[in-house]
Amino acid sequence: MKIGIYGGSFNPPHLGHMAAARAALAELKLDRLVLVPNSQPPHKQLPPGSPSPGQRMAMTALAADQLGPQVDTWDVELHRNGKSYTVHTLEQAKERWPQDELWLLMGSDMFLTLEEWYQPQKIMEMAGICAFARTARDVERCETHQRELAQRYQANIRVISIPDLLEVSSTQIREMLPCGQGREYLSQPVYGYILREKLYHTHADLSNLSVEDLRCVSNSMVKAKRLAHIKGTEEEAVRLARRWGADEDQMRRAGILHDCTKYLTLEEHLEICDRYGLPLDDMERGAVKLLHAKSGAALAQYVFGQEPIVCQAISYHTTGRGHMTLEEMILYMADYIEPNRDFDGVEEMRTLAYRDLKEAMLMGVEMSMEDMQERNQPIHTNTLEAYHWLKNETTSIHP
Repeated sequence: MKIGIYGGSFNPPHLGHMAAARAALAELKLDRLVLVPNSQPPHKQLPPGSPSPGQRMAMTALAADQLGPQVDTWDVELHRNGKSYTVHTLEQAKERWPQDELWLLMGSDMFLTLEEWYQPQKIMEMAGICAFARTARDVERCETHQRELAQRYQANIRVISIPDLLEVSSTQIREMLPCGQGREYLSQPVYGYILREKLYHTHADLSNLSVEDLRCVSNSMVKAKRLAHIKGTEEEAVRLARRWGADEDQMRRAGILHDCTKYLTLEEHLEICDRYGLPLDDMERGAVKLLHAKSGAALAQYVFGQEPIVCQAISYHTTGRGHMTLEEMILYMADYIEPNRDFDGVEEMRTLAYRDLKEAMLMGVEMSMEDMQERNQPIHTNTLEAYHWLKNETTSIHP
């Protein structure tokens, strides 16, 4: 395999880092790319008030997740005492991937000072060097240095031109964030994590976020592969609200938050529900699929300050219940038919949802019950009650 090692303080990881990573994956045809946050870089001190190493790792992991399955993180430098030297990281990389071809990735400024690093010859013996250049002047300087190093050390070096690489540094972003600026240089999940953890003097009031900030915070809590579904549910909930006369902003917020705890462990779900006094039955206490609706509703209410109508919609978006409110039915249905869903009958259900919402709900509940029965899974009491209520409602309307 061909593995790229991309180190840095990632304080914070921004879209420029992500663009460079994508370029390296494509140009070098890497099989894997590993982002390596350092704990104490040898060439500079982390500024006072910087996030902890663990927080920088969490932000870097969010960025890596968005780059795709070929990209992950490695915490090797965070466990190292004192200054973190690249040569030691490459030594450990050689031990971890002894049969693989290693490439060390860096920006043009770092590349031009490579000979000043600790044991540069050994670095170039263990790994190929890939330098990112943005401007024509950068490319010219890097290519000149490339020839010098190749002659002096027999180094294997590639210079990659990325003309649209962001002209911004992590330092500039850190200066912008306290003033409410700089978000355009960060991915939504990374920016949301910064708000959630109140990093870089942002001091966000999580109970009073704008829709845009709420979306970022929610996205920071889930895997990248879930984002399309969450966005689809949000947009579908707004369309259904417009059709059936519900509050569009409320349903947008319910859609944004409905899966925010989807990736928590069973223990984490239970801790949230117990902390906020949410009653759970025995089936819910043992089923993560059911619990994410309850813990998500708890955070929506007690952390994100959402209205009760929003929190209730989140609480019942998985099981449904008897005598559902309009908002509860809209979120349940939006989750079921959002544009990324693809299953037999979904087009029929989509059409029905805009013609007769309760009929569509009955169809969805019946399909869910059939699926549970096929998998020999128990059906929650709320779902059974929803079925009987909807059956009665639709029969009385359409005898």
